[in-house]
Amino acid sequence: MNPRDEIPRYTASERVNHWTVAICFVLLALSGLAFFHPAFFFLTDLFGGGPWTRILHPYIGLVLFVAFALLVARFWRHNLIERRDVEWLKRVPDMVASGDDSHMPEQERNNGGQKVLFWCLVAGILVLLLTGLVMWRAWWTPPILLIRVATLLHAIAAICCIGLIVAHVYAAIWVSGSIHAMVRGKVSRAWAWQHHRAWYRKMIGDHRH
Repeated sequence: MNPRDEIPRYTASERVNHWTVAICFVLLALSGLAFFHPAFFFLTDLFGGGPWTRILHPYIGLVLFVAFALLVARFWRHNLIERRDVEWLKRVPDMVASGDDSHMPEQERNNGGQKVLFWCLVAGILVLLLTGLVMWRAWWTPPILLIRVATLLHAIAAICCIGLIVAHVYAAIWVSGSIHAMVRGKVSRAWAWQHHRAWYRKMIGDHRH
């Protein structure tokens, strides 16, 4: 592709930040599933056995939280939900059924679905952090009832977050060019016009809309 036909979408530091979160999330999902049900306990072999998995899981969780907090600081402004996003979300069923998004409202850097995903992950990861600290019990022993409630909420939040990430990966594969953007940091002008037209107009200095 001619470099002149591409425009920047993500900086190198934004991509490193994103992939750090992604890698940590995968490690946490695998190690967490190992403790969720005996059928998945074999996954502890990836981390050096059960004890090491129990030791590493919360520390990886802290790395994830810090990396995700940096991601939130970078992108929260791009994820404020506007009226156009509500309209976009209402039209999603028709878009999925037809496979055509040309009739969708013009979107900024992120569309309505990406924004909902973003804020759901913010809530989910915050719950995982707070409940994980209760469950860690490395330096304190909270009441048993609190541990049980935290364990339940931790599992629910983890399942929800895993579901959200699966949807995120599916959408990235479905919308051709999205993975290229997160790997190379650039998208074609045609891609930007098709999927994020309002953002593209700003990028080229077109303020007619």
